Amino acid sequence: MRKLSVCVLFGGISPEHEVSLRSAESVLNNIDHEKYNVFPVGITKEGDWVLFAGTDYGMLPAGTWQSYEGNRRATLSPVQGQGLLSFENDCVVRERIDVVFPVLHGANGEDGAIQGLLQIAGIPYVGPHIAASAACMDKCMTKLVADNAGVRQADWLLVTRSAFDHSMEAVCEQVEQKFSYPVFVKPAGTGSSVGVSKARDRESLAQALVTALTFDRKVLVEEFIDGQEIECAVLGNETPMASICGEIDAGADFYDYDAKYISDCSSLYIPARIDDDVAEQVRETAVRIYEALGCCGLSRVDFFVKKDGQVVFNEINTIPGFTSISMYPKLFEASGIPYPQLIDKLLELAMESR
Repeated sequence: MRKLSVCVLFGGISPEHEVSLRSAESVLNNIDHEKYNVFPVGITKEGDWVLFAGTDYGMLPAGTWQSYEGNRRATLSPVQGQGLLSFENDCVVRERIDVVFPVLHGANGEDGAIQGLLQIAGIPYVGPHIAASAACMDKCMTKLVADNAGVRQADWLLVTRSAFDHSMEAVCEQVEQKFSYPVFVKPAGTGSSVGVSKARDRESLAQALVTALTFDRKVLVEEFIDGQEIECAVLGNETPMASICGEIDAGADFYDYDAKYISDCSSLYIPARIDDDVAEQVRETAVRIYEALGCCGLSRVDFFVKKDGQVVFNEINTIPGFTSISMYPKLFEASGIPYPQLIDKLLELAMESR
């Protein structure tokens, strides 16, 4: 049998560019190169597409991959059957691509944009399709679907850039009428805790809103939930399965970008330090959210578990981190699916859901 040709997309123009490089390094180191023809394609912060010619994938997070000798400018053609096109002098080289693994986090990678290109091109891809990707990336849309599905979640308020620009004082007063401090302020369309702040008073609320609105024109203000941070990985198409639960102890004020990727203050517990019946409720709710949003392939669903055992949905990530320390692969490894086999399964699910 001929090998499947797999294009691994990484990088991108979103604020999560560096996280994507770390995820792609792990995916490329764990994918079975004997089983697949692998084409690593990186998107620079400027939006240029590059077919990476190297095999030292440590060059990705190091930032040296872009200047590797032998790299070629490249693109995935939207014309069905054309696949991956790379350019060398005046020549165009065409490679058949059977499936794409978009290891892209954030804007244009997780929000339905790249999924739309791949759908037009007729190329199967890992992860949820266009509508589900868009709905999950937009935290406001996710909240509305969760409300409709009857899932308990943190109370929230939408703030738009236009409303904030019109009257910062009015927005702050609206927040204070609805919530007690502290509150969390989040851009509607970022992941990896980019632009997220915890506000304890009027001054820090105003600054948090300014920060969040630099990343998105829509911002969520959420009530503070005092509970353990629990994550659950979901895998599958028509009959999704949930992993065992994991727990994050941020070791900081909250699990922000620094705690996730820079400092070593956070601790992971697999399985999570919660009762079995609560863990089962988390797993059931994770699948419920996954199905309500129309997901396929994979997602990671995040929760809070309060001291009384109440499960509160936080958010869903359709292209979760795949770094060496990321929860998604760790949770399935603990559930009996090692990283290389997990990649096999994701590619298989992508081919099934085309």
